[in-house]
Amino acid sequence: MGRPLWFVAGAGVGVYAAARARRAAEALTADGLRDRLRGWQVGARLFAEEVHQGRTERETELREQLGLRPHGLPELTTSTSTEMKDLH
Repeated sequence: MGRPLWFVAGAGVGVYAAARARRAAEALTADGLRDRLRGWQVGARLFAEEVHQGRTERETELREQLGLRPHGLPELTTSTSTEMKDLH
């Protein structure tokens, strides 16, 4: 019973090692490196979009809490504008 078990275990390890070696060799080809680079670029773009979206949502929340207008300029009230006319 011991020898067949070791034979099957060795064959399984050999198949696994061969598959890993084939994948590693494919990853080091020009196409494999290009695919990895494109994958990294897509991941970086998605991450940047999510950060931008989160920042925009948080900015909107803060503006609502502070009562600011979306473009960031304070609102002028009617009394303030009439006071400005009186000063001139």
